Amino acid sequence: MNTPRSHTGRIRSFVLRTGRTTSAQQRALETLSSALLIPFQPMQLDWAQAFGLSSISSDKNAPRIVEIGFGMGETTASIAAARPKDQFLALDVHSPGVGALLKRIDEMGLTNVRVMRHDAVEVLEQMIAPNTLDGVHIFFPDPWHKKRHHKRRLIQAPFMKLLAERLKVGGYLHLATDWQEYAEQMLTIGNAEHRLSNTSPNKTYVPRPAYRPVTKFENRGLNLGHGVWDLVYQKLR
Repeated sequence: MNTPRSHTGRIRSFVLRTGRTTSAQQRALETLSSALLIPFQPMQLDWAQAFGLSSISSDKNAPRIVEIGFGMGETTASIAAARPKDQFLALDVHSPGVGALLKRIDEMGLTNVRVMRHDAVEVLEQMIAPNTLDGVHIFFPDPWHKKRHHKRRLIQAPFMKLLAERLKVGGYLHLATDWQEYAEQMLTIGNAEHRLSNTSPNKTYVPRPAYRPVTKFENRGLNLGHGVWDLVYQKLR
């Protein structure tokens, strides 16, 4: 997931890039979008309606997790399958990845995942009410490794503030990156947000939580000696 500034100067959660959509992904987009893809609207999301829950369903109080930048959806689907009582709203903009995740949801029979193809910042600002999320996942956002591009990174103080506002008290934020310098920036920004508490005993990084699977790409990097850094914060107030 990439994070440039738009022409208005604000941070966005992506940069449009070209990529080939396979026939299977396109078929998933055409046949599954009506059931699983939520359109962006500048109004608060009705979670019960989005997940097809009746007013008397106990699931209407299920934990609500937002994932920002899910790539091809492998991790999203794996976590959702392991946590069937949680509701996952997965945000990304790239057609191949959206199609791939829709296909995974269908093949795995998942009922607890919905997808939005829109800028995550605008979704959080306009569709997610304050103090309503139980968790946020941001795994391996674009590190924009050149120094002159650091301003394009998603994890910056204003965005951290927005995430803290959307989390419930007791809710968590899980970040992961394989770029050490970006991990250090995430740590500095996260530790400075007064409403969030770093769950590491020494206020640094945590071992990979068991629910986050190791992807094939990540495993290749680990085998080559590359590092991966996980940070988990909890909202205090």
